[in-house]
Amino acid sequence: MNFPFSAIVEQTQLKTALLLCAVDPSLGGVLIRGDKGSAKSTAARALIDILPPIERVAGCAFNCAPGSPSEHCEICSEGNATAIASPVPFITLPLGATEDRVVGTLDLQQALKGAQRIFQPGLLAAAHRGILYIDEVNLLPDHLVDVLLDAAAMGVNSVQREGLSVTHPARFTLIGTMNLEEGDLRPQLLDRFGLMVEVTAPRDKTLRAEVVRRRIAYEAGQAGYAAAWSLEQQALREQLANAQRLLPEVTLDDGLLDLISHLCCEFEVASVRADIVIHKAARALAALAGRLQATPYDVRGAAELALPHRRRRKPFEQPGLDKDRLDELMQQAQQPNEREDGCDTDSELENSGQDGDSTDRQQVFAAAASGSAPRITVDISARHPAAGKRNTATDAPRGRVVRAAPNQNPDSLAIGATLRSAAMRNAGGFKVTKHDLHQQIRSGKSANLILFVVDASGSMSAQRRMEAVKGAVLTLLTDAYQQRDQVAVISFRGESAHLLLPPTRSVDLAGQHLTALPTGGRTPLAHALQLALETLDKTNGNDMPPLLVLLSDGKANVSINDGGDPWQETLKFAELLAYRSIPALVLDTESGYLRLGRARQLANALGAECLTLEELSAENLALTIRTCIKTS
Repeated sequence: MNFPFSAIVEQTQLKTALLLCAVDPSLGGVLIRGDKGSAKSTAARALIDILPPIERVAGCAFNCAPGSPSEHCEICSEGNATAIASPVPFITLPLGATEDRVVGTLDLQQALKGAQRIFQPGLLAAAHRGILYIDEVNLLPDHLVDVLLDAAAMGVNSVQREGLSVTHPARFTLIGTMNLEEGDLRPQLLDRFGLMVEVTAPRDKTLRAEVVRRRIAYEAGQAGYAAAWSLEQQALREQLANAQRLLPEVTLDDGLLDLISHLCCEFEVASVRADIVIHKAARALAALAGRLQATPYDVRGAAELALPHRRRRKPFEQPGLDKDRLDELMQQAQQPNEREDGCDTDSELENSGQDGDSTDRQQVFAAAASGSAPRITVDISARHPAAGKRNTATDAPRGRVVRAAPNQNPDSLAIGATLRSAAMRNAGGFKVTKHDLHQQIRSGKSANLILFVVDASGSMSAQRRMEAVKGAVLTLLTDAYQQRDQVAVISFRGESAHLLLPPTRSVDLAGQHLTALPTGGRTPLAHALQLALETLDKTNGNDMPPLLVLLSDGKANVSINDGGDPWQETLKFAELLAYRSIPALVLDTESGYLRLGRARQLANALGAECLTLEELSAENLALTIRTCIKTS
């Protein structure tokens, strides 16, 4: 039994977004981003209990609307099919689901009985006319994201495999939850969510206490607690039903449509889908309030939900919407004769934050503009590659099926190939034996764990080299984001090195830590490589090949052991990293006419490529780092 939707404390914007998707399912759904324990999943699952029922045919696996049967639905195609009132489907898509389970596949049970090829519907069919829910949607493998994009764009699911050719309706409301610390979504999927909400746990102690009070009461007796909120739940259910009836009659005049287009242009939104979503959401807001005419207030409320994830952002700029700017644009729209261009705010944004805290010992430099992101390919044979996009991996546990091979003990059965083998072996009958079994061979992509080791010592302050260093790392982080890598950041300055950011898929967090990184002090390079070894040892079991990226001039001057030689200690740890076959890239930050060349010596000890920052910024750079993984 779900927690009552009406009993959720605060989270007004979240509840509004969910209700709007219930009023108008064509909005495309809602993405809920926020911290752990902020009622994301609770609200999403609670929505189902207040949705008015739909009509469907009993036993229909495609959720066909009465009178509009799918051509492949035998039950609905019968003339005597009976329509019944049924709850709105709420289907959870697990992150580990196979593609066959999502799109549907050949019905093996019927095939083994000698029947004709019969399609077994998947999760997309089950979610038709309902809700498809994905927890931690940003962790969804790319091959399933591709499937969702196709279905969301066309409103149908098309299956062409194993001798099947099936197309059926798949129109659903997509609800996804995510924690931004685990990384962001692909832009194409992000745009498919009509609305987006950022949620946080209450900061007010009174509200937090009320959240706990209600949750404890719910866990003590779910049925009794639900009964206590039954009147509020019924009121919401009636409000939604009334809004659904009103929606076709709600109008939005051309003046408000001009306002919508103006807002999208001012916030530099590329996708026209934003205009359409705001139009629909504004009408849904009016219907939810029982009105037949959308107002500027409805447009503003819709813009707050539809624009934050669509506005054009600079790399590593945090998502969100400037509500003061939105209010200013709304006021300008109401006073058209006084409207000014109002677009010259970029220079103010770019100049903000430049005057960082500066002392004699440390400074904070901004990141200099760098070239386009280089493409780095790490040539590693990974036995169990993690989901990502950087390197092609054959015989991967996930990914697209590229072929089938005979295997008497398959862990992923190739149904079509198995049945075809059985049919060919048994001319007079049909019998599957172990000799017919085939294994699915998949082609996937492997991601990397990129460990950035950044020199933040005083020598980086000379000639403002830290600006170039930060710009270079941001450039590499852009590539890491595109390839779905994990990243971690180690900085070293003063007397020791520090793990600023443990491995995470959120390159935004890495960018934030880097931007605020101060510069000054001595160069404990040996400490940094020692910490890099320790960090990689701790992540050794995550099946994600590592890549070490070191940015330094190599001028080590802090020893680990009393009386030790800082440079020799540094070389010793570099040789240890090389012995463990850790692929590496050294970016030489040394500048000026007199150069010691320590970074290049260090690269030789690591068995690594060595580039200058200028070479990294080349727009046509495609760097391949090769390594040989030792096996035991």
